[in-house]
Amino acid sequence: MAVPIALFSAQFSTPLLTNSLPSSPVLKRFSCSSSVPMEHYSDNRQLKFEEFPYVSVPHKELMVELVSTLENRLGTSLLPCTLPSDVQYFENQTGTAHGSLYVRSGNSASQVDFILGSWVHCNLPTGGALNITSLSAYLRPSTDAPNFLIEVICSSPTTLILILDLPPRKDLVQHPDYLKTFYEDTQLDKQRQLLGKLPEVKPYFSSSLYIRAVVSPSAILFSVETEPTQPIQIDELIRDHISPVAKVMLDTWLDLCACAERRLTDDESKTVAKRDRINRNKTIEIDLESSFPRLFGQEVANRVLGVLREIYNS
Repeated sequence: MAVPIALFSAQFSTPLLTNSLPSSPVLKRFSCSSSVPMEHYSDNRQLKFEEFPYVSVPHKELMVELVSTLENRLGTSLLPCTLPSDVQYFENQTGTAHGSLYVRSGNSASQVDFILGSWVHCNLPTGGALNITSLSAYLRPSTDAPNFLIEVICSSPTTLILILDLPPRKDLVQHPDYLKTFYEDTQLDKQRQLLGKLPEVKPYFSSSLYIRAVVSPSAILFSVETEPTQPIQIDELIRDHISPVAKVMLDTWLDLCACAERRLTDDESKTVAKRDRINRNKTIEIDLESSFPRLFGQEVANRVLGVLREIYNS
């Protein structure tokens, strides 16, 4: 829901949910069981975002720590979440798909526009279940610094897709100083290289050319597949490798982007604002409008997407 590239953000434009559920070859590839049985939560109809109820303990600990770090660092500059209860948690009529959305806007003095978190759990027609957790942070056009996003797609102890990035908000060819400030001087590509050296990790290529165009040169887009007999498992990889890298990326974003001032002219601010609007609306247009009704039904989709449109265009 995180840009994207997330469910409820641009990162959600992964092929896992952009195709119809019964026929998607990617979904068939990821036919595996949920970390926690659906029945465990069958009598709790109002699950909360911070519970991350269907993922493994290391996966949950990663997401909780990132959310806590964001909220603790930004402090009172973030307003409370005021989403309707039926948007903070929602499900389809058959109880086979569950989701949660969490949004906190920045106050009038903050450079942060809003932070957006989400999780989705859905049973797959082929058996097993798919779990997606995401967290994004968006800045206002008073600064042109990059946004932050992470999305973890995981459905068993042996499969995972990771999307982790500081997506740029300016053209890097036209603005080489921007590339140097946020990607070269910070040595963010070293974090990508650390994960890329692991034998279980392979590059992940989104089927969406749009997604490939909006991520940064140092974006971490990896798929992981392990076997039960292999010495390293997904939970161990999350705890020992992904978590440290994600924390470095988030700390970099907080220090250099969210909490550092960049003075823009009125024209520059207008250009950034226009780019932001295009990116945010593309999120809904190219993916969510088709995939969300398939997961949750048209009524729930209209309700949740309506709130997202208000957030993205406020």
